[in-house]
Amino acid sequence: MTTELPYLPAADRGPGRATSPARPLVFAHRGSSAAEPEHTLAAYLRAIEEGADGVECDVRLTRDGQLVCVHDRRLERTSNGHGVVSTHTLAELDKLDFGSWHPGPGEDDDELIYDASGEGRGRILTLDRLLGAVHDANRPMRLLIETKHPTRYGAAVEELLVESLRRHGLHEPQGGRPVEVTVMSFSALAVRRTRRLAPQLPTVMLMDLLPAGLRSGRLPFGSRIGGPGVRLLRAHPEIAHRLHARGHQVYVWTVNESADLDYLIELGVEGVITDRPGFVRRRLDELGLPRR
Repeated sequence: MTTELPYLPAADRGPGRATSPARPLVFAHRGSSAAEPEHTLAAYLRAIEEGADGVECDVRLTRDGQLVCVHDRRLERTSNGHGVVSTHTLAELDKLDFGSWHPGPGEDDDELIYDASGEGRGRILTLDRLLGAVHDANRPMRLLIETKHPTRYGAAVEELLVESLRRHGLHEPQGGRPVEVTVMSFSALAVRRTRRLAPQLPTVMLMDLLPAGLRSGRLPFGSRIGGPGVRLLRAHPEIAHRLHARGHQVYVWTVNESADLDYLIELGVEGVITDRPGFVRRRLDELGLPRR
């Protein structure tokens, strides 16, 4: 059964809004992180199984120059370790437990997902390992990679990221390839740096506050997609209208509730980043929205 969505009044739609709702892409935020520990292989395997169009991760550099998927600057919240991620080597991080802190599956989830080694729910995840898992999905997948700043390593984060993507042949879009990568950051400097290192790579300017330039829909140089938080977009829906009017797409984070999802569909956003990809996909299926 298809559920009808209420349309915004014409005066509130803005010049860039789609004339009818369409299905946004669903990106799993740090994997299926409501059900599994964030940034673990288990979280990403679940997201793939749940049918997410893509997955999102944060990357940081270790002391020995390895890219690992960790959100926080420090280790305490998501592991049994202590201190700053960037002061540890990959070997040191690999000894830590990144899964036990999580309470486990929610009421709608009946099983956990582990990789073949049994370590998918607790082992530190490297970007290379995540790229392998996304590739092994054997279907079209998008990977959103957020570089975290400020960091003691500065430009080295984007430099080593692009170097890694080049090794995998993912530094520029290519037709027919199953995996596509987009790089994101809250740092305008980092986004510009990515654009300089890999001119063809799509980039997202993330934002949790209203930048002055967005009053006219203009993104910082190097940005191709606007990435507002759902709270910001709730307070300033004109952001989506103005970005669309300038030809930019809009990816919104973190979208976990039906009311927010329905509202963003009305705004015509192209992507939603969620901790609950299975839930969001079921809601979109219920609405019966056409794909773009």
